[in-house]
Amino acid sequence: MSEKTKIKLIREGRYAAEVEVELIEDDTGWAPYLSVSDARKLDAVRSALRAGRLGEASALGRVFELQPVDHRESA
Repeated sequence: MSEKTKIKLIREGRYAAEVEVELIEDDTGWAPYLSVSDARKLDAVRSALRAGRLGEASALGRVFELQPVDHRESA
């Protein structure tokens, strides 16, 4: 069994967060998978972003505010 560090992107509304988790690799048919604590961390970040609790979310990952981009060309 081995673990690899990965960044998961969580998006809720106009916010997104990059959260570091460990993917567990083994010889079972379920690999790769998250530990229970990492799955709960992702759920906590998603819940915090949804509720606008940015401080709570940023304690668990890097938080971003998304903005639409005007892609029309100017003359």
